[in-house]
Amino acid sequence: MADGHENPGYRRLFSGDGMTFGTGFPLTGATRSTPSIDDELRLAAHAESVGFDGLWARDVPTYWPKFGDAGQTFDPWPWLSHVAAHTDEIALGTASIVLTLRHPIHVAKSAATVDRLSDGRLVLGVASGDRDPEYPAFDVDRDERGALFRDAVEALRTVWREDFPELEGRWGSLEGDLDVVPKPTAETIPLLPTGHARQSREWIAEHGDGWLFYHLPERTLENYVADWRDAAAEKPYAMAVRVELADDPDAEPEPLHLGYRAGLEWFREYFRDLEALGVDHVIVGLQSDEPAQALSTFADAVIDRL
Repeated sequence: MADGHENPGYRRLFSGDGMTFGTGFPLTGATRSTPSIDDELRLAAHAESVGFDGLWARDVPTYWPKFGDAGQTFDPWPWLSHVAAHTDEIALGTASIVLTLRHPIHVAKSAATVDRLSDGRLVLGVASGDRDPEYPAFDVDRDERGALFRDAVEALRTVWREDFPELEGRWGSLEGDLDVVPKPTAETIPLLPTGHARQSREWIAEHGDGWLFYHLPERTLENYVADWRDAAAEKPYAMAVRVELADDPDAEPEPLHLGYRAGLEWFREYFRDLEALGVDHVIVGLQSDEPAQALSTFADAVIDRL
C-alpha cells in the first residue's frame, strides 16, 4: 500500500499485507479534563510494546461542552513531540488537524518539526472541522471550509516540496523570497483527509495519500470501501471504531456511539470482516477503567490472532 512513500510512519501503518491497529489519545479516557501526562506516556509506551502500530492525537482547538469533549486537551504538535521522545518506532498520527482554523504555514512548519523529531513517524489526518462556535472564534466563514481546506492542502504540499516557493491562496501569498523550514524527512508528510472534508471522493482520492473515515455499519462500509477503490485504487482506507470489551468473551454486540460493546470472540470476527472488506488500518478507541489491561487484552486476543 505504501509504495513510493519513504515516511516510516506511513509505511508502518500501510506497507504490510494485513490490517494494522492504532489507538487514540487520551489513553486514560479523560476527555473533559487534563489527563495525567505520566499515565498517558506510560500507556503510549505500553501500546507500542504490545503490538499497536499507531498512536493518534486529535486536534480540538477549543473546549465546547455541548460537543462533549476536549480531545486529549494538549495541542497536538508539542504533545506528539513529547510522545515521540518516549516511544521508538510506532507511527504518530493526527486525527485530525483542523486545517480551516490553522494557518497552513504554521501547520507546515509544526508538522515538519514533529516529523523531524520523530525520525519520520508522523502521518497527518486533516479535516475541515465540525464545531460551529469555533469558526467565529477564529474569524473564519464556515461556508468557506471546502475552499479553505483545498487551499491549505495545496500550500502544505508546495512548501514541503519546494524551496522559496511562489504561491497564493486565501491564507496569503509567498513570492519566492521566503522559505519554510524545516522540510520533512521525506518529500512530503502523508495526508489523510478525514470524513468528507467538504470535498468529493474523487478529490480526496487524487490529493490525499489515503482516506480516514468514521465507524460505519458494515453494509455501508462495504460500499464506501468499494467506491474508494474505484476512485483511489490501492491508496489506503483507515477508520476509527469505539471498542468496549465485555467481561463475557462470548457476549453479543451492543451498539455504542461509533462502535460496539461486545465479547472478544465477536470482535475477532468483526475485525476479520473489516480486513476482508479492504480496511487497511483501524484506530481503536478502547473504553475501559483499566486501560493498560484493555490494551494488552485486545492485542493478545485480536491483533495477534489476525
